[in-house]
Amino acid sequence: MKTIGLVGAGHMGSGLGWALREGGHDVVTSLAGRSARTARLAEEAGLRIAARPADVVAEADVILVVTPPGAAFDAATELAAMAPGVAARPLVADLNATSPTTARAAAEVVRAAGFDFVDGSISGPPPTVRPGARIYLSGPRAIEVADLSWTHATPIVVGDGIGAASAVKMSTASVYKGLMGLMTQAIRAASAHGVLEPVMADLGEGFGTPYEVAMAATKAHRYVAEMGEIAQSQAAAGLTPSLFEAFAAVWADVADQPLADGQPETIERDVTARQIADGLRR
Repeated sequence: MKTIGLVGAGHMGSGLGWALREGGHDVVTSLAGRSARTARLAEEAGLRIAARPADVVAEADVILVVTPPGAAFDAATELAAMAPGVAARPLVADLNATSPTTARAAAEVVRAAGFDFVDGSISGPPPTVRPGARIYLSGPRAIEVADLSWTHATPIVVGDGIGAASAVKMSTASVYKGLMGLMTQAIRAASAHGVLEPVMADLGEGFGTPYEVAMAATKAHRYVAEMGEIAQSQAAAGLTPSLFEAFAAVWADVADQPLADGQPETIERDVTARQIADGLRR
């Protein structure tokens, strides 16, 4: 059974680590420089803790990189910098929400250091929140990551080319997070105009529940960079990047409001649209 190294044991990373540990894998990560929250999440997921990131690289057969989108390329650079100090050459699977262009740039850096690279992306919440996340994978060795003993998550190989799995994420996230951005703006505007109740009654839950909107707000700081990656992805497809540049501004504004100071795992299921509006009021 392969040892899985995890770069990034936050909400999603620890959830994936738990899913793989449930499948029988030894999952190791380092908490060097990480927050107390990350340490708690890693402990709850039952992950084994190594002293240094380089120890994770030295022990792992496969490394999963799960960082905020804005940190993805830096994570690849840091991994590459560890290569001279370790004899191991694990397979690196980048599961971050980045554009195909960023994925290919990360692959170039990692491959230059002697590691093979798999492009990946994640659709759905962490398995510890709700089982069923889909792990999209592409690249010549994608099948090796798909063949890990995943539980509570489903791997899907979408092609041999680096960038294909990232393109899936950029397209699906444009819908999921775009709709959530629209719902967030609608709640804020309706509240400001004193018509929140009839607006919520008219919309129903077809565009996102208050719980989902509140969850998104706690991750708004991560979404800013992700919207930039989606804009880049759409520009590469010959489409205007303006729409998701605007959504980046929406999420940047949300990230500055009190509601964004919470953590996803602390949001109450029965949170109301009024509480959201109050938490996003200037």
